[in-house]
Amino acid sequence: SLIGIALGVPALLVILSVMNGLEAETRTRLLSMSAHATLSSPAGIADWRASAAQLADDSAVSGVSPYVALEGMLAAGVSLRPALVRGILPGEEQSVSDIQRFLHDSSLAELTPGSRRIILGRLLALNLGLSRGDAVTLLVPRLTNGRMTPQLVGFTVAGVFEAGVQEHDANLAFVHMADASDLKGLNGAAEGLAVRLDDPMTVPAFERRVAAVLGDTYEYSDWSREYRSLFTAMRIEKTMMTIILTFIVGVAAFNIVASLMMVVIDKQKDIAILRTYGLAPQRVARIFLAQGAVIGLAGTVVGTVLGLVLALNVETIVPWLESTFNFQIMPGDVYYVTEIPSEVHWMDVVAIPIIAFGLALAGTIFPSRPAP
Repeated sequence: SLIGIALGVPALLVILSVMNGLEAETRTRLLSMSAHATLSSPAGIADWRASAAQLADDSAVSGVSPYVALEGMLAAGVSLRPALVRGILPGEEQSVSDIQRFLHDSSLAELTPGSRRIILGRLLALNLGLSRGDAVTLLVPRLTNGRMTPQLVGFTVAGVFEAGVQEHDANLAFVHMADASDLKGLNGAAEGLAVRLDDPMTVPAFERRVAAVLGDTYEYSDWSREYRSLFTAMRIEKTMMTIILTFIVGVAAFNIVASLMMVVIDKQKDIAILRTYGLAPQRVARIFLAQGAVIGLAGTVVGTVLGLVLALNVETIVPWLESTFNFQIMPGDVYYVTEIPSEVHWMDVVAIPIIAFGLALAGTIFPSRPAP
């Protein structure tokens, strides 16, 4: 019974820590190339600097950058791939994303107005068979006189970035904002403003402040809306894993019930002697309650210590298991994150032992009742 609890508690603690780490790591990687919030106008923002200055006055804002977003197709030879092309200003973009850190042997400064240079994600460049200096054709739709017409524009690959997130590496490309604005028919204006906050978790409060300052002038969006389905799925998965693994502790508590019932049956003569000497029924029951409580407490303490040791060393243990048994737990073509992270929340460290000890203590009540 003690071993069952000592194994159930660390299993629950490690799994929750890994789920916390996966959620945090996925959020960090996704936001490394994405703004925390965006404000856009289909007609374009001619004086984007004035709006950016208003947003920058907010104490929670760490950076503001204009952008133009294009959806199109990139062609090289016989290869054709869909892509989200983002027009940026190199000097401003570094305040809202980490793209410069992910570039291979190139710089954002190479994106200049009219240069027709483009930076591709690593997987996108690989699928097109492109490298630095190669030519690529961008096909984008444009509304002209009420008709949708295709535009073909040639670009030169200025560099390749690798963010470590398949969604970015396989679909995203960057050009100078002036080039993207001309392709979209905005005549040099920005389509929207990308905003980075000191804390991405404060986007709900930021949305309310933006509405108070700028009103409904712009269309507002943020990362919590764009990736809502992904993080909702992760939370549901975390909840279900918690419920399933709690049953492990429940099975251990049931073992305590079975063990104590056997002890009560085995000690019937001793119980009768104690009752003959005048020991109250409640005090006889406390003997078995104390026995079950000691089992539960010892198993919980051992399990918590073991769980903390494992959870805090997942980054070391998992690579050793992968190299020893020659397999990969999280392949890069399936998951956003290829390494298993772990993030211990102290609320879990407190709640899990309390739940485990509570289940163990509850398991002692039923077998102790017939003891008197």
